[in-house]
Amino acid sequence: MIRILFVCHGNICRSPMAEYIFRSLTDEKGITDRFPAVSCATSDEEIVCGRGNPVYPPAQAELARHGISCEGKRARRLTAQDYHNYDLLIGMDHANIRNMQRICEGDPERKMHRLLEFAGRQDDVADPWYTRRFDIAYDDIEEGCHALLRFLTNPAAK
Repeated sequence: MIRILFVCHGNICRSPMAEYIFRSLTDEKGITDRFPAVSCATSDEEIVCGRGNPVYPPAQAELARHGISCEGKRARRLTAQDYHNYDLLIGMDHANIRNMQRICEGDPERKMHRLLEFAGRQDDVADPWYTRRFDIAYDDIEEGCHALLRFLTNPAAK
């Protein structure tokens, strides 16, 4: 089993989209139990009175447009303990990686990666909170999730 943690700034757009897209892909192949995936934030901006906000409505709508539900998902913040609980910590952009390393006090086991690295890309998944392009974020995340799954299921790729 390889446990995956997708990470973005607030855990209301990109990382929950990645969590649910990835789950959809593993569900289709019947291998969800081999690659459990969840998501979290590097900030606590979307956590109010100890309770995380739900996925941002336009992100929910984009997932729903592709037949994917994220019902019940609430934002949570990354903790240093998460580094030990997950095998891969996948950030959406450079700033996420920097904040992940700060929170987890480094990355000695080299578990942290940007999602699009798996697709052979060196760019970030742009934050649709600012760009308002949830469709483009979805496409980039889907591409990264497909590539991540190929990496995980193809021993020759490792």
